[in-house]
Amino acid sequence: MATYIILINYTQQGIQNIKESPARLDAAKKAFKAAGGELKEWFLTMGEYDAVVVAEGPNDETAATLALAIAARAACALRPCAHLPSRSIAS
Repeated sequence: MATYIILINYTQQGIQNIKESPARLDAAKKAFKAAGGELKEWFLTMGEYDAVVVAEGPNDETAATLALAIAARAACALRPCAHLPSRSIAS
């Protein structure tokens, strides 16, 4: 299973409805699980991005589909990135 790092920025609507974030996170976890993946970690961050997610999914197509669906419901902009472990670069 592939690992994905998803960079998140809240939209204005997402910021206005920030108290809905726990419910949005639960919905995202369920969506990943239903698609055969898992949302492993969620971090709120300071700086260029508002949050970072670490997730696993069966393939890039599933990850992209989930990112679009979650962005539409969660009022945020997502930037999914495939994760390449450092050991794969060194070999």
